[in-house]
Amino acid sequence: MIRSFLTVSTGTLASRLLGFARDSLIAALLGTGVGADAFLAAFQLVNVVRRLLSEGALNAALIPAWLRVRGRDGEEAASAFAGRVLGTVSVALIVISIGIALLMPVIIMVIAPGFVGRASLDLAVQNARLMLPYLAFAGPVTVLMGLLNAQGRFALTAFSPLLFNIALIGTTATLLAWHADASFAAWTLAATVGIAGLLQLLMLLSQRSAQLATPLRVSFGEEMRGFFAKAIPGMIASSGPQWLMVSGAIIASATPSAVSWLYFANRLIELPLGIVGVAMGTVLVPELTRAVGTGDRTAVAHAESRALELAAGLALPATLGLAVLAEPIVKLLFEHGAFGAEDSAATSRALMWLALGLPAHVLIKALSPAFFARGDTIAPLLATAKGLVVAIALAVVLGHFFGASGIAASIAAGAWSSAVSLLRKGTSEFGFSIDAGARERLPRIVLAAAAMGALLWLTTGLIPSETHHLVRFIVLGLQIAAGITVYGLLLQILGAASLRAAVNALKRPT
Repeated sequence: MIRSFLTVSTGTLASRLLGFARDSLIAALLGTGVGADAFLAAFQLVNVVRRLLSEGALNAALIPAWLRVRGRDGEEAASAFAGRVLGTVSVALIVISIGIALLMPVIIMVIAPGFVGRASLDLAVQNARLMLPYLAFAGPVTVLMGLLNAQGRFALTAFSPLLFNIALIGTTATLLAWHADASFAAWTLAATVGIAGLLQLLMLLSQRSAQLATPLRVSFGEEMRGFFAKAIPGMIASSGPQWLMVSGAIIASATPSAVSWLYFANRLIELPLGIVGVAMGTVLVPELTRAVGTGDRTAVAHAESRALELAAGLALPATLGLAVLAEPIVKLLFEHGAFGAEDSAATSRALMWLALGLPAHVLIKALSPAFFARGDTIAPLLATAKGLVVAIALAVVLGHFFGASGIAASIAAGAWSSAVSLLRKGTSEFGFSIDAGARERLPRIVLAAAAMGALLWLTTGLIPSETHHLVRFIVLGLQIAAGITVYGLLLQILGAASLRAAVNALKRPT
């Protein structure tokens, strides 16, 4: 599992790094004004769709169902089942896209009520409609990626999302060079989103992945209704972090620039969350489904334990690093062009609070596959709904007194509410199987992460507030490198990780 996890995480890391480059350019191009708020509100809607359908979310329903059909009826039946899913999803999303386009003004008023009566509303509606073709392309892309993952072919699905960011980076850089008007730039970027979805679909089709789903059929029979009855709750639950951000944006839309501040802060959270979370959904669901299907408790315990260790080992240092280095990171990445010092300060404060919810998000990603593998998509959905209620209730109060920072704290609280709810539910129903090795190593991982966080905190004064951009880049890079080095050494010294064991795991066939 470690080797597959690394493949998916590497592709996700590359995608997230390109995403930083994309958002840095968008910040320089649009800043945080009316046009930026409108574009980012619409783009956030697309991001929810991306997470809802892709990046491991649909795997939660498709992979267990496909594996059960293949195990029961053979390869030909599994291919026919996949063909029905692919055809039905594609047609359904085309119809849904048309419906959303007609209802877009109402949808934007719901997700950004603060835009009502302002120019932001019309701009957001226009941008969102231009992005809608992405939704139609994302459906077949997701099904094909899920089928490849079910067969253990992770490389193509891990790296194909890079095309999305590459297309947007190229367009944004061109608009910056032309000094394009903000409204025209936003419209052009919105149209590029749909084109990027088409590029990703063409890449998968060029590898003949569609042959995994033949013959292509549209079906709304009992079999498909049963599949979607399980798929839709699982997909919504898998997109919990994005729903929490949407809930925050609903409250933030009443405050100028707050939507933008929260968006850019959340982009930094999505780097570690993507690396761990996407890999969990992509690799752990097939692993656990096979183990649960065979009744092998040892295999179940091994998969759950390694997942929890990997989640804690990556989430904890990322949380402390982002919280301690929030301001220099935001300044370095986003403070260019139309994105000023005041925007950096507000975004940094939001980032510090959002970072506190990162371990909860990752814990949910590690716990949810245990439910999905058992065919239970309702429990994660209910946990997500509970977190949304908590986040919205707190955001109304904290947002009033503390602005974007209060809303960010509410989002973090909502994430922890979902995580605790899921942990209690799983423990009471089937018990999470954590082996002795995990119980021994997890406290050591926490200790190593705390020591790394202390080191970063002690070195925060190394970067002067006013200094050359290159100097800030070098110093921040050295801080991060030192933190990673110290953390790795402490893991080795404390016996929480072994370089030799990691190398052996990577050599082991998947």
